[in-house]
Amino acid sequence: MNIDFSKSAHGLIPAIIQDSETKVVLMLGYMNAEAYQKTIETQKVTFFSRSKQRLWTKGEESGNFLNLVDIKNDCDGDTLLIQAKPVGPTCHTGADTCWQTSNKSDYGFISALEDTIELRKNNADSEKSYVASLFKLGMNKIAQKVGEEAVEVVIEAKDDNDDLFLSESADLLFHYLILLQAKGFKIDDVVEVLKSRQK
Repeated sequence: MNIDFSKSAHGLIPAIIQDSETKVVLMLGYMNAEAYQKTIETQKVTFFSRSKQRLWTKGEESGNFLNLVDIKNDCDGDTLLIQAKPVGPTCHTGADTCWQTSNKSDYGFISALEDTIELRKNNADSEKSYVASLFKLGMNKIAQKVGEEAVEVVIEAKDDNDDLFLSESADLLFHYLILLQAKGFKIDDVVEVLKSRQK
């Protein structure tokens, strides 16, 4: 890896730290050549602290280390993207990240949809919400809907109408997300089970 530490007057380049699993950006630090080398040797992310004017391994006092997974250099050779596994919170304030955000997996639209379903579940009195009405009817009805949608996906899979197959697949996924929340789970719980099977 060709890293250009000479672009800065002090030989420091930015190092963006990202959780290797959730892909959430945890913090930004600065490295010189010595900090980079120590990170490689110890497999614990080490910076050059501009305030302390010395090498500083994240977690050396708190125990909240950043265990190295991967390092990538950008196209100009003067910024690092470091993927790490955090041990505990990353920020000195006790937050998951230095932007005070949660370090949890985000599946984009699926996560937003889960949040909407949870909102409807918690406002089950709403007469206009289809989701709220399902939660009102209870577990048997929700499970039945998942079964119905699964059968429809199987039927459409055997035909040649891709639009109908995708539409029924969307219905199945939607109702499955509702069932997960009815059971007190989210898609991340299922993902964790799948991850455990890789080991």
